Amino acid sequence: MDFGIFGIINLDWQFFSALFSIIIIDLILAGDNAVVIAMAVRSLPHNQRRKGIMIGAGAAVLLRVVLTFFVAQLLLVNYLKIIGGLLILWIAVKLFVEGVPEEDSDKQATSVYQAIKLIVIADITMATDNMLAVAGASHGNLFLLLFGLGLSIPFVVFASSMLSMLMDKYPVIVYIGAAILGKVGGEMLITDPFTINLLHPSKAMQYGVELFFAVGVLVVGKLYLRWSRARRVLKAEG
Repeated sequence: MDFGIFGIINLDWQFFSALFSIIIIDLILAGDNAVVIAMAVRSLPHNQRRKGIMIGAGAAVLLRVVLTFFVAQLLLVNYLKIIGGLLILWIAVKLFVEGVPEEDSDKQATSVYQAIKLIVIADITMATDNMLAVAGASHGNLFLLLFGLGLSIPFVVFASSMLSMLMDKYPVIVYIGAAILGKVGGEMLITDPFTINLLHPSKAMQYGVELFFAVGVLVVGKLYLRWSRARRVLKAEG
């Protein structure tokens, strides 16, 4: 069947094999993005969370469709993943500080717009693996490519909805989520073309860097909360 710009679709083994591969890729790689969304909407009122999840995930995937066509070339640019990794680390600390259960911390309420902005920025920064994997599995077929990127929406929406509810019941998940984002940020830093050419990191070194930033996000977040608490005490006493 010829679908024009969407490519020729033959319902054969290769088509269904590619379709199955794309579904598995989306299931595996949706986790990191779901963590970002769940943490970003956790500070929202319950009646606004679903709105933030739906709009944030939809906007992010729409941008993925556009970026997929030239992301492979962008990955060869020095410092790009370093910048993205630093951005993810900043988002990880911010979401940890806003989401960690601290009774005496004066956290500002997050708006739907602020949550969506963080979701889109983080998702596009982190979505490289997903875009490349889906693009590779589609073998140049635009229909399969758009199907794969579109399919990630319900996967991410469902996973992030579940996570946001679980974070309310089990606050320790906030720590785990922040650590996962720290690991992703560290991975981006150590796998940038500039870093690879400079350090030639081994797998052991890469895992060490990922662990360092996973723990580092929690440490920095806790230190910030302590500093913020001490500053409020001094202001109250003064």
